[in-house]
Amino acid sequence: MSTIKEQAAIRKVNAFLQEWDQGNNIVRSRMLAAFLRQNVGKTCPELETEFAQVASLFLARLTSWIRFTYMSGTYLGLQLKAVGVFLSASSSHRYMIEFLEVGGVLTLLEILGQKETRDEDKTEALYLLQMISNAGQKFKEFICESHDIHRDSYVSNGLRVIAECLVKSKVEHSQETARVLLESLAHDNPKYHRQVYKCLIALLPCNSPKAQQLVLQTLRIVQEIVKTAHPSIVEPLLNLLRSSHLEVQYEALELIKDLKQYEVRDSLLKGLVALLKPTMEGIQRHEILEEMTTMTVSLPVCVQQAAAAKAISILSTCTPL
Repeated sequence: MSTIKEQAAIRKVNAFLQEWDQGNNIVRSRMLAAFLRQNVGKTCPELETEFAQVASLFLARLTSWIRFTYMSGTYLGLQLKAVGVFLSASSSHRYMIEFLEVGGVLTLLEILGQKETRDEDKTEALYLLQMISNAGQKFKEFICESHDIHRDSYVSNGLRVIAECLVKSKVEHSQETARVLLESLAHDNPKYHRQVYKCLIALLPCNSPKAQQLVLQTLRIVQEIVKTAHPSIVEPLLNLLRSSHLEVQYEALELIKDLKQYEVRDSLLKGLVALLKPTMEGIQRHEILEEMTTMTVSLPVCVQQAAAAKAISILSTCTPL
């Protein structure tokens, strides 16, 4: 027989859930704000005690509300933070499974894929995916196994939308969170770590120097995981030696140093030698524009030559394969 205290807890939870079910978006947002104030940092057993052993009923309602309203973005940040209370709770394995079963991961990926989603909300969604990824191999695989039939088959939809957040975001915190998530998806995930590796290589030609720096840093880590270098890494990596951003050049040279022990070493060396003699093909030199063309081209060419010479020095110190 239930104790008086347990009966009181059940009545409290029933009243809470009834208010939630009957409330509009404003009422629910107020309830979520109170939920966050009272429950951030609680463990799974503590949340179960707070919700009379039926906390899962509230998580299911919360996930459903996100699913139907995330496109508006009005309460999205608050909603995602509330989900984070469940997923970050100690011993929260059951909450993660329940979240996956009701389509939570797919919803997070859709949120990331929405152009209208604010960067701060994307960061929160990335943070939730990071918590899920860190929970184990099966969770990593679930994130990676979301496919888009209209895209190349070797890159999953999950990886694609995370990668796009890294290269398109204007907020460094969001870019760093996406980078950490991609690194997490590569660790202890033998089924998909090569996809993560190829995805990172595909990001090298992006237009964001900060993203290029983060991608290069992550590639150095993932390179050690995959244990082999894909030939497609050579061309985009060499192209980054033209960058005027010192942090990008530094990371590119460090990656080249790491790659000298792999099978792409000879290809890298040949490409670097070619960079010492840059061609001017495709540049039309009209008399009036000749001086302007020279000014525009000379700096990146000189930067590229200097970086290539430094990289050749690095590779030449390695014993040939």
